[in-house]
Amino acid sequence: MSVIFESIINIDSNGQWFIELTDTMDGRVAICHDLDTYSQKVEDFGSDYGGHIDEVRWSKSENVPPYIIDEIRVEMAVHQAEIEKKKGESLNA
Repeated sequence: MSVIFESIINIDSNGQWFIELTDTMDGRVAICHDLDTYSQKVEDFGSDYGGHIDEVRWSKSENVPPYIIDEIRVEMAVHQAEIEKKKGESLNA
């Protein structure tokens, strides 16, 4: 049984992005308006599986413009670098 989370990037009525995180094992959903919240929810959901997550499937709604995807990628790279600095090891190993 694989632990798979789905992350869907959406835009709200105010033009702000958010990520809808879904645990496909039990159907839990979290709405995350920033990457700190997203990271915490992934960690929270993953703790139910001993921290083992097999896959995170990313997608986006049709109304999400490319610049939003780029913004999220840049923020995620910064966030990952901060985590790696704290842990002293690469997350891509």
